Amino acid sequence: MSTFLGIPGIRRRGTHDDGAPGGPAAADQPWGPVPHPDEPLRWGEAFPAAAKQTLRDDQLRRNLGHATRTIRAKRAAVVGEVPDWEALRDTGSAVKEQVMADLPDLLAQLEENVTARGGVVHWARDAAEANRIVADIAKAKEADEVVKVKSMATQEIGLNEYLADEGIAAIETDLAELIVQLADDMPSHILVPAIHRNRSEIRDIFLARMGDAPENLSDVPRELAMAARAHLRRKFLSAKVAVSGANFGVADTGTLAVVESEGNGRMCLTLPETLVTVMGIEKLIPTYTDLEVFLQLLPRSSTGERMNPYTSLWTGVTPGDGPQEFHLVLLDNGRTDVLADEVGRSALHCIRCSACLNVCPVYERVGGHAYGSVYPGPIGAILTPQLTASSGGVSGTDDVNAALPYASTLCGACYDVCPVKIDIPSILVDLRAREVDADRGRSGVDPWKAAMKAASWVMSDGGRFGLAGRAATLGHGLGGSDGVISTAPPPASAWTRSRDLPAPPKQTFRQWMTAHEKDGGER
Repeated sequence: MSTFLGIPGIRRRGTHDDGAPGGPAAADQPWGPVPHPDEPLRWGEAFPAAAKQTLRDDQLRRNLGHATRTIRAKRAAVVGEVPDWEALRDTGSAVKEQVMADLPDLLAQLEENVTARGGVVHWARDAAEANRIVADIAKAKEADEVVKVKSMATQEIGLNEYLADEGIAAIETDLAELIVQLADDMPSHILVPAIHRNRSEIRDIFLARMGDAPENLSDVPRELAMAARAHLRRKFLSAKVAVSGANFGVADTGTLAVVESEGNGRMCLTLPETLVTVMGIEKLIPTYTDLEVFLQLLPRSSTGERMNPYTSLWTGVTPGDGPQEFHLVLLDNGRTDVLADEVGRSALHCIRCSACLNVCPVYERVGGHAYGSVYPGPIGAILTPQLTASSGGVSGTDDVNAALPYASTLCGACYDVCPVKIDIPSILVDLRAREVDADRGRSGVDPWKAAMKAASWVMSDGGRFGLAGRAATLGHGLGGSDGVISTAPPPASAWTRSRDLPAPPKQTFRQWMTAHEKDGGER
């Protein structure tokens, strides 16, 4: 059986793992090469270029469309059963507002309670510190591999790759994360990392990369799940160290919570001798009773379930029961900068349900890889630029993440489904304004800026505006029988390359009004 150190090294198309041509990673196999970044929050091309590439993948769009439609329908059904759903959303939003207002005190309270119950709390200012803390703990236990619960925080800091460089294998135990890991891929969704894969592709990945996969493995979901279960069972039973994230940290008790659907989390959180949890500092809730609200909001918003199949809660160390050594790594990694922003800080309210991804028309067509970050979709479009900016989300066009706030139609569907009412569209607009302001005064000719200045000059004078309207009517004849212009000369060709342009009317409103008045209002 193969051993994978973190996310496996990239296997190029057309070669064996040892470089021989025609091997199991040949070009007809359903994976890679997908680059594994040094900066998990800033990798690949800017969104417009990356999206152009992913839009060419018809299979990807079919996979995404089918999966997101299914999740949307399930969510709508279970949310419709809750008569006080909007009140729950209001409460969740209010609790998160309180957390942001009292964060320093709540963090101190959490540390006190975790320590009092036998845990060890570590503070990590950035990814480098967090990775070093986890690696040092694993080395102290002489562990050459760790089992992992699905964790966005550890993806954000590139923990798997760091551990691999230190000679420690990080074994993903979530089924979708395992698929991504075996395929040398990157996650494409917050909740369903392998959403861009169909079951036929998954079967091929298992047969080629999972050393103990049955030779007659089919693409029936149950058989795929059972193959992964058998593959992982030995890892659960032999692991000395486990690494998890946390959905919630309860300040007044020191309790940590992980919710999941497969039982792999329960295995990781109870069997190993040592447990290390990496938690973003924003994941706090003030009291144990607050869990009641979020354990109703989260499963319905994420998987369309009434409750999580597995909800694991632990408080420090219990002698003779579960891990006998517990470490909590509190991760900042740019979060205090986001907290200081009066508009953008509500992005930290996110409970990682992924509901905004499942309703976003942009995400559904381009997938998660186009966002160039472990946080894709609408929440990624507001969170990633803020986490990676030196201050308040202002980075300018030299940063590939500067394009992310534009990866939206501003339709508002993300706000409608957000369980904690994050006003994502308003934050997108604010971040767009900051990016524009950050680029003011740059040297060189900016066609977009020049066009806006020209429009401002025309619209600031009634005569010029009327003349421009009359000139525009000359383009009426360019429209076809359907009244649209599908091909236009430059610079309008930049628009018609990807969408139709409505043909101008035969007359402007001013011309119509003049004729209307001459006819005595009879028209």
